[in-house]
Amino acid sequence: MQVGLVGCGYISDRYLKNAECFPEFRFAACADAAPERAAARGEEYGVPAVPTVAELLGDPDIEIVLNLTTPDAHAAIAQSALESGKGVYNEKPLAIALEDGKRLVETARTRGLRLGAAPDTFLGGGLQTCRQVIDEGAIGEPVAATAFMLNHGHEGWHPEPDFYYQAGGGPLFDMGPYYLTALVSLLGPVRRVTGSARAHFAERTIRSEPRAGEWIPVETSTHLAAVLDFTNGPIATLVTSFDVWASEMPKLEIYGSEGSLSLPDPNTFGGPVRIRAAADDAWRHVPVTRPFTDNSRGLGLADMAAGLRGSSPHRASGDLAYHVVEVMHAVETASREGRHVEIASTCERPAPL
Repeated sequence: MQVGLVGCGYISDRYLKNAECFPEFRFAACADAAPERAAARGEEYGVPAVPTVAELLGDPDIEIVLNLTTPDAHAAIAQSALESGKGVYNEKPLAIALEDGKRLVETARTRGLRLGAAPDTFLGGGLQTCRQVIDEGAIGEPVAATAFMLNHGHEGWHPEPDFYYQAGGGPLFDMGPYYLTALVSLLGPVRRVTGSARAHFAERTIRSEPRAGEWIPVETSTHLAAVLDFTNGPIATLVTSFDVWASEMPKLEIYGSEGSLSLPDPNTFGGPVRIRAAADDAWRHVPVTRPFTDNSRGLGLADMAAGLRGSSPHRASGDLAYHVVEVMHAVETASREGRHVEIASTCERPAPL
């Protein structure tokens, strides 16, 4: 399957590096809003660089567009690719605006095209081991879950941290897709949400070079606490924050009628996985024997390419990604309006890999 890569920034390096691990696709071309960046990345990995995105979208040999642009450009590039007859795999999130995400899903469905989106970490060996533990009934019926993503943001290390404090940024849209995608893949879709959101710090001081000492305004919520009711019954607590200096909270845990499961960081592909059944007096490790435990970004794209060739559903689907976007928007809406928000979308629980 021939793939065209749009957006030759930081994350493109990992996708290009991992491509040799996935025989399901190969990169046929790359493009970027800055042609010199595409040329440099293309030369580094032996991928032809084209001068414009439009030229790449017009290539009849390209079947899937991998969209690695910044989140504010995800929707526009993906929409253009779909209208050019290409399948699309976006980096996370699928889109920033809910209506843009909905339009992408509807366009793909109407045109009979594939739409997918990161994260694909839920397909890694660690979370797939968790899927097996749950499906085998080792913790009984899932009852509840907790998810915590707590740190102090990007201004201490990122050279250009501004976006993370603008609309479409913040801890929920930046990191929430990893946590929510993992939970939905394990527990099924969400039916309603409530929550609270605020920004404690009105400004941030950049501590990283080359802009150390600059102040940037905070224009989005930087601490969000949500309660998620899943269609199948479990209730999850999700807290994402850029306002916390340090924490010892677990990243992800799922609690069942017969025991508890400690999950790995959903921004990784490996373990550890631990379980404590009702009869246990201590946590014990579950061996991670599933494949793809190293950084395997591109796995979701490979699964999509294989599905397209074999006419089977791909797991990191547009429906899943849009459902996650709607849940994230619902947290903000719930806080702003002081109510529960019903989730209109749904999705199939992805099949085990």
